[in-house]
This record gives sequence, structure tokens and C-alpha cells, in this order.
Amino acid sequence: MSTAAERAAQLDLVARQLSSYPELPDAPTPDLIDHERFSAYTKTVHDVGGEPDAPMKYENKQYEVWEHNTYVICEVLAWRGIWVSEERRRMGNVDLGRAAYLGLPYYGRWLLAVARVLVEKHHIGLGELSERMVEVQARYEGGLAGESLAAHPKFEGDGSQVERNHHHIRAVGKGDPQVFAGQAGEPRFHVGDPVMVREMPALLYTRTPEYVRGATGEIAAIAYESPAAEDETWDRPDAEPEWFYVVRFNLSELWHGYTGTTNDSLQTELPERWLKAAS
Repeated sequence: MSTAAERAAQLDLVARQLSSYPELPDAPTPDLIDHERFSAYTKTVHDVGGEPDAPMKYENKQYEVWEHNTYVICEVLAWRGIWVSEERRRMGNVDLGRAAYLGLPYYGRWLLAVARVLVEKHHIGLGELSERMVEVQARYEGGLAGESLAAHPKFEGDGSQVERNHHHIRAVGKGDPQVFAGQAGEPRFHVGDPVMVREMPALLYTRTPEYVRGATGEIAAIAYESPAAEDETWDRPDAEPEWFYVVRFNLSELWHGYTGTTNDSLQTELPERWLKAAS
């Protein structure tokens, strides 16, 4: 049982995690939101490239057991037709807010995505999941004491009536995105073509980074055919494959105040819908 002081301390911690623009009040009136602020508020939280931040030290580490188990769970859900990988990316990288995205471990977000998909697609109930979490907490109340977590399933489910997608069947022996080969028609662009990245609204989900939108580059390679992330992430059965391209940008033109050499370049992969011919 928690005390009033403990509950107050927890709520204070939550308030400190919230991401906001301090010059605006909470729930501002519409006249205080200009186009730039609206775009900032609706920006997908995993698109952090180019944002000001403190330097980070890269450290390689071994996966922990729970991280391995989370990865396996996510792969099995895809192999069994419960979701496609892009759904996991959206649920684990976008649909959780900036504070949680930046504050949780990488595979912790994957694990939350597992819970989300199983609840949203009615494979388990949220009440059922909460009760099972309480049971596991009680089982290991004193810690693991050097032992590994052990599953204690209550029953073996019957998956014969579970609604599944068909992507995992179509991709067997082919892989993804190879399964979409030959479905997008002729590519609109060719290697060497100058292109500009369109400045389209990026609501809810995209994998086209903000720092290249409106920038001009050139086609470095024609990559593959696949539905764009904006369609694939909701597992749309009618999503049309399109060409993806590797686009090369000059860094001195891409980044304001760039101090490197004038021939430094950056390459990123973009779907055809985000590109138009550069004049």
C-alpha cells in the first residue's frame, strides 16, 4: 500500500517527464498555435535527427536475457501473422509520446508494443494482462536470486480461429521486401536524377526524416519495391508497393553551419511518394 506522500512524489516525477514548450500554457487557445508549433507538436517522436542535444557516448553492450526474449517474442508474432514489423515500429517508436520514447530502454519499448498489439487486436484483455503482471511480481517479490524467469502458463491456447494477416505466408522463401518485387511498375527516377524531398504533412507515422524534407539530392541507387511505411504500419491489405530509392545529399547544403568538407555526403532511403523531380 502506498502513502499519500509516495503517491504525490510519483505524480511529481510524472510531471517532470512531460515534454512541452515552456513559453505556452497547458491546453493553449487555438490562436497561440502557429503552423511551426503545430508541426512541432505533431512531429513523430522517433524522428530526432538534427535536433539539438547533448553529446552521447556510444557503448556496445551484450544483450540481457529479457532483451533476447523480447526480440524473439516480436519475431514470433510476425511469423505467426499477428502483425508486420512496421506495426511494431509504430507502436514501440511513435505511439507512446516523446518522454517515454526517450526515457525507456530500446527493448522496453518493444515490450510495450507487444502488449499493445495483443490488447488492440483482442488476443488478450488488458485486465487479464494486469492481473498476470501482479502474479509475476508476487512470484519474484524477493528477487530472482540468480535464477531465470520461468513461465507458468495457465493453459495452452487454440490459435486455429485467430485472425491473421497473410504477409508471413506470401513472404516464405522470398523474404521482405523481395516478396513485393515486380509490383510497382517502372521506377519514376533513375540513378543520377536530381530530386527534391516533398514537404508533406507527417501525421502519426513516417520514416522520412524531417531534416531532409525540402532538401535537394540525387538518386544514388534504386533500392527495392515495398509499401511505404505510412501504409504498411497499419497492415493495410490494399497497400500498393512503390519504389524506394537511396538518395544522396551534400552535407554542406543539408546542414546549416556545416563545418566539414564540401564533398561530404549523407545517404538515406526514401519511398517514391516523398520525391519529386528537382527543377
